[in-house]
Amino acid sequence: MVAISFVSTCASSVSLIPSTSAASTSRHSVIRRPVNCKIEADIGGDGRFPRRRVLQFSGAVIAADLIARSGPFVETASAADLIQRGQRSEFQAKIKDTLSTLLKGNPDLIPSVLTLALNDAITYDKATKSGGPNGSIRLSSEISRPENKNLAAALDLLEQAKKEIDSYSKGGPISYADLIQFAAQSAVKSTFLASAIRKCGGNAEKGAILYTAYGSTGQWGLFDRQFGRADAEEPDPEGRVPQWEKSSVADLKNKFAAIGFGTRQLAVMSAFLGPDQLATEALLASDPEVLPWVQKYQRSRETVSQTDYEVDLITTLTKLSSLGQQINYEAYTYPTRKIDITKLKL
Repeated sequence: MVAISFVSTCASSVSLIPSTSAASTSRHSVIRRPVNCKIEADIGGDGRFPRRRVLQFSGAVIAADLIARSGPFVETASAADLIQRGQRSEFQAKIKDTLSTLLKGNPDLIPSVLTLALNDAITYDKATKSGGPNGSIRLSSEISRPENKNLAAALDLLEQAKKEIDSYSKGGPISYADLIQFAAQSAVKSTFLASAIRKCGGNAEKGAILYTAYGSTGQWGLFDRQFGRADAEEPDPEGRVPQWEKSSVADLKNKFAAIGFGTRQLAVMSAFLGPDQLATEALLASDPEVLPWVQKYQRSRETVSQTDYEVDLITTLTKLSSLGQQINYEAYTYPTRKIDITKLKL
């Protein structure tokens, strides 16, 4: 459990489970006693303000002056921008809840959801700037291709999610391009949480606390911002996505290199390449260039925080999910209701 003690406003946490790794102990030090925070007086014994307090006051004065000089145009623009950010953030939170609930009820489809997102995105071609995570995999002529033969059930699940999401959206229907990539995000998070629960002996409550305390939830900021992909209306060209289960390591390396990824990214995305991650990693480990990365991420997954694995996977997925896409940062926003304050009864 996490123990929190308050002296002033400071908290401390107690390790959930003993760490067996020296590396994890050194990288994630844990305070095992209450933190005593003294509240310093603003005025010293000699009657003068401490230097730190003077600097704080000076900074506040300068900041206030800069804000005052920004003018009404900046104030209006900032207000509108904040409203749109709030709308997108609220919508995105609901999307994540919907996807998380569906995946929790269909855990067997998580590997397929990951591969669906990979196959939609890896059609990107650097030379022509075409393809990428544009939702084209939803089209019947593309989802029926040999490389996508086992992904129809995952797409059906996302169709179900889309109906629910569109029903509460105030800013238009969600694009398949966004839906597929955010489903992959939810799937990845579910694997992180499942790993934490296993490390807590199958206790879901303790596992959730472990993931909250040590997990990498704060690393998703850039991914979340890339929200507003447009759907393609035509299927991407054939021949851009290999059949992963029939590919050699050399084939996999070449394909990842074609979109600007190396052996590091190939190794960290092993869960996206088929339903059996360990079997995929065994294949990748047969290559001397990929082996060190496979070993690195396997070691990382054995630690309490599995930081290296989680952070690198999030970084790679973030890059993959935006290949060749023009993000509309005003997508899913909507006009706010205007209030005539002159008609308000006070």
